[in-house]
Amino acid sequence: MGAMRAMDIADNFDLEEGIKIHLKTNHYPPVPESMVPVCLEAIDAANEGDWDRDIDLPEGVMFRGLTTAPADAIVEQHHLEFWIIESELD
Repeated sequence: MGAMRAMDIADNFDLEEGIKIHLKTNHYPPVPESMVPVCLEAIDAANEGDWDRDIDLPEGVMFRGLTTAPADAIVEQHHLEFWIIESELD
């Protein structure tokens, strides 16, 4: 598990399937599949430069007592950096 596995998944699977595999196999305990759409939205927000965008969490999931979490926290906590497109303008 780890960064090398995430990089391999990012390079060899389409986005949604790659995130599903990553959350199930590269985390312990596995992250529930209900987080896949959340992670996809966080990746989109980060790739648009909107790291502070609040994203709704699935029912029963909370972040610091809230039902939303900023994209940067989702990317960081779910190790999604290999799906972020770096811009030379940043």
